[in-house]
Amino acid sequence: MAPHHLPFYLAPGSGTDTLMVVMGVFLIGTVLWLGTLYWKLHSLPERMAHKSQKLQFEFVAVLGLISLFTHMHIFWIAGLLLAMIDLPDFGTPLRSIAGSVEKIADATPAADGGEVPAEAAAVPPPADKPEPTKEKEHSHV
Repeated sequence: MAPHHLPFYLAPGSGTDTLMVVMGVFLIGTVLWLGTLYWKLHSLPERMAHKSQKLQFEFVAVLGLISLFTHMHIFWIAGLLLAMIDLPDFGTPLRSIAGSVEKIADATPAADGGEVPAEAAAVPPPADKPEPTKEKEHSHV
């Protein structure tokens, strides 16, 4: 028999404990909210690298997974730094150079005496340079 002047948060003798139910719901909500915040923070490098090159994004994603499973935060920091750095695109200029070299290689005349393209046949061979003449040295003695 509980007296009627007890505070509301104390459980009555034969009823449910309202404070425990409210705190249980609050605890579950807080854990879910903190878990969501943790996952958003953990995926921050991947979201930053998503707009960069594909290879850089894959490196950052792998570093994030390694840090998640090993609990070594240095991998997460490395992924964050890699996501913040904008790597230059070396592939496109190198592909352009390779394509140009292939075009040049296809346009050169054959060295084995094969057929010479018309453009190469129209160019006259360079003229031989005359050798400089040797002048006699004059002595002033």
